[in-house]
Amino acid sequence: MRQLVLELFFTITFSLMHVRGHIAPWHKGMYCLNGTTPDVDDQTTNEAVNPLYQLSREDWWFHHINKCDEFPPAPGDFLELPANGEFTVELAVNRAFTSLSFNGEHKATFADGQDHPGLGDRPSNGDTPPCIVEPNIHAQNESMAAGSAFAISYQSDLSKVTPENLVVFTVAYNTPWRLIATYSVPNLPACPPDGCICAWGWVPNGCGEPNMYMLGYKCKVTGMTGTAAVAPAKPASWCEDDPSKCTSGARQLIYWNQLEGNNIEVSGTDLAGDPRSPAYNTKLGFSNGAQTDIFLNPGSATQTSVIPGPSSTSPPTSDGLPALPESGAKSIRMGVAILPLCALVVSLGMVLTVL
Repeated sequence: MRQLVLELFFTITFSLMHVRGHIAPWHKGMYCLNGTTPDVDDQTTNEAVNPLYQLSREDWWFHHINKCDEFPPAPGDFLELPANGEFTVELAVNRAFTSLSFNGEHKATFADGQDHPGLGDRPSNGDTPPCIVEPNIHAQNESMAAGSAFAISYQSDLSKVTPENLVVFTVAYNTPWRLIATYSVPNLPACPPDGCICAWGWVPNGCGEPNMYMLGYKCKVTGMTGTAAVAPAKPASWCEDDPSKCTSGARQLIYWNQLEGNNIEVSGTDLAGDPRSPAYNTKLGFSNGAQTDIFLNPGSATQTSVIPGPSSTSPPTSDGLPALPESGAKSIRMGVAILPLCALVVSLGMVLTVL
């Protein structure tokens, strides 16, 4: 009886995760990895995935709306950026579906802990696939995923980061899509001794609210670092129809559809006939992969060799929390009524204390 109630409890809990699901890149170097409750390591947190829309500059900047920016990673935990190499993050709707929770037992192909065979396949009649809502990735298929980016600031104190010193250094077209996402790194110079501040950005293209995402990380460049400093960043500009209008060189993340602090405005339709939506792709002149045009002259930074730290991809050791039953991770459905289920979860929790 206790096992049955426990499995039902976890199944409902996982269902509630998916109803709120959006996307964030999970890594031990991220802000609010453990959630936003002091002194609590929440293995099922999704505080980092909430989108940003029509907010004040204070609230959207580094996801301050829910105090995510006030919960830095543990000392010594960094998102490591191998100069001229690659790094990997896990794009998920909840920490529970990553290697950073439950020893990675509930990872799957996609962001919601499921494999979704045929996700995004074109219907037999040739029509465009419908918008995907599970997981909520604001796209109809992989080719229509808008793209995402990481930016770096050579400041160790988040309060000193500005749009001008936070420079996009890598772009991954057609993301978010699968759980595992890999980004290429240009020949970045070394960070200060206490590391750099990085941020992830994503602006979905349709399939829901026209919001944006911005999430912070402590990061550092590793390996044999570059000799050219990163230039100040300028706002990107719409140039899909005329490449000569593209902003060249170092560019800022996209700040869009907020109450204040936007750095781009668009109107009209794109070449496909859809409403214009700025994105980390050719529409704003971003190339795929490492951004190699972001540097000042060679010699403006000192080359050094930075030894990587412990593996950033190894799942954490067990902390005594129970592993979720497989049935809980694989029986998630979006058509769940939140309030009745919340009440049921509370009731089940009370039952578990009695059993």
